[in-house]
Amino acid sequence: MSDGRITICDLLEYKRSGRRFAAVSCYDYTTARLVAAAGVEMILVGDSAAQTLLGYESTLPVTMDFMATLTEGVRRGAPKACLVADMPFLSYQTSIADAVRNAGRFVQQAGAQVIKIEATAAHLDVIKAVSDADMAVMAHIGIRPQSIAKLGRLRAEGTTAELAWELVDLARKMVQAGASSLLLEGTAREVSRIVTAESPVPVVSCGSGPDCDGQILIINDILGLTEGKLPKFSQVFGQLAEPITAAISTYAQQVRAGAFPDDAHCYHIRPGELEKLDAIVKATQR
Repeated sequence: MSDGRITICDLLEYKRSGRRFAAVSCYDYTTARLVAAAGVEMILVGDSAAQTLLGYESTLPVTMDFMATLTEGVRRGAPKACLVADMPFLSYQTSIADAVRNAGRFVQQAGAQVIKIEATAAHLDVIKAVSDADMAVMAHIGIRPQSIAKLGRLRAEGTTAELAWELVDLARKMVQAGASSLLLEGTAREVSRIVTAESPVPVVSCGSGPDCDGQILIINDILGLTEGKLPKFSQVFGQLAEPITAAISTYAQQVRAGAFPDDAHCYHIRPGELEKLDAIVKATQR
């Protein structure tokens, strides 16, 4: 009997029926609760938390412990959404045993349903091992932010016929290795359309065009909270930075003016107890 939680099986059924689904990257209980209330089907706890929460320039600094803790909080905030956990840098590259063990932490400790792994052909054995350990895997191909140290910069993928074919072939191999879903980041729309059309598993687009089965954006981008220029594929759906700043400013002004807190926002001693306290204080002053 279903408990109402959206699973990888539901996403597969969405794909088969042609139903699109939405995904959001978020990182904490409060935000996850709001995302779930909005009816979003999938939440990814992404290693982009390094940038959005901690202010780093890349995704590389976040650790497995940090990501597991964030995922736990998001699970509590969104108990019914399909929860995807992002394997951080060096959590799966060191050995297959480490990959399976760390993926298992996300499932056992944090309640994740899907494990996302940034993958090249060199990681097919990792995808297979995690899948063989009875965990659903989302193979992340196309732009791979964890490769920034090696590549120096990131650029759109699949923009030539040769590179496009490599991605199509890689997607096939990921599914053959056991991937239950794919995430295409920064991939040419035409290539994403081909991958999605022939893929038997759900395909999520992160800046890879509208022809995939699902779309994902980072919560800070959606709400207009991101500093600087957004990626080409992102879009602001609400300008929350100004009202949030205004609310905090109003709070600070009232504190400085002595207007907050007022008596209504205070706890009070029980009736008759103040006189007793005054007597105790006076007795100790003698």
